[in-house]
Amino acid sequence: MLSQVVELIENKQRFGITTHVKPDGDGVGSSLGLCWLLRSLGKEAEVIVHGEVPPSYHSLPGANEIRDITSIDREYDAVFVLECSDVKRPGIEGLENELTVNIDHHATSEHFGKINWIDPTASAVGEMIYNLCKAIGGRVTKEIAECVYMALITDTGSFHFPNTTERTLKVASELVKAGVRPAEISEAVYYHYPWSRIELMRQVLNTVRRDETGRIAFMRQTLAMREASGAIDGDNNGFVNIPLAAKDVLAVVLMREVGGGRYRVSLRSKGDINVARVAEQFGGGGHKNAAGLRVEGDWDEKEKEIVDALQKAIAKGLGE
Repeated sequence: MLSQVVELIENKQRFGITTHVKPDGDGVGSSLGLCWLLRSLGKEAEVIVHGEVPPSYHSLPGANEIRDITSIDREYDAVFVLECSDVKRPGIEGLENELTVNIDHHATSEHFGKINWIDPTASAVGEMIYNLCKAIGGRVTKEIAECVYMALITDTGSFHFPNTTERTLKVASELVKAGVRPAEISEAVYYHYPWSRIELMRQVLNTVRRDETGRIAFMRQTLAMREASGAIDGDNNGFVNIPLAAKDVLAVVLMREVGGGRYRVSLRSKGDINVARVAEQFGGGGHKNAAGLRVEGDWDEKEKEIVDALQKAIAKGLGE
């Protein structure tokens, strides 16, 4: 609960902040936004992650201070875990032994923290950090604003995903008043990619197909594609959304090979097609229109299982 988070911050001094491996804009933006908020309150705080921060987020204030670690190596009064479904998602050893504060906007998030603040109505965890700032009486500094704005635009697809609400736009307006320059943040996210992303996109889109109904598009990213393009983690961000631009496509599957017959799967949809429920069938989760899961086995067979499940979800969503 928000009140418990406020009380903890008021009574503790040293904080660690982390998010999931392969962090996205919400993970990085909300973590840095919270870090700046805590520091503005006279607290000691730092962001820790396992793995590199994607280049698109390097321009955020404080991004150069993020520590890449594999296990907890300092003493904290508490560690905030942002946008993670479970305590293992950050990939940091020893995290389960800390006093953890779970802050997430995914309804499928496990209540793994000593304190759990889950708000599925929030467009992004960044929106929740803004609400925390207001609740604790903090000032929305330019640093906080820029980080939270990054979280908002990446998790709402620049405010055109269904999770965009009146509240989201009001928060964005306040962030602009605090000094955010929307064009500069958008340029950092959408016009600062290496050529490796374009090459990887070309290869992935070459695999795109549709099912017999024409409503589901599915595509693949192999390890060979990544190696040939010189791509790194994060270069494929947003690929899964591209086929949704087709009028008749209602859901998209992107399967990414990780090795050993294992795959990471991203699902996206339009309207009332609930891909979170499909992801849950395979041990994953997420939002109604954006979810993810992991599978292992024969690529063709797993792809068919997921497409079949999506066909049923679409029939239900359309009332057929």
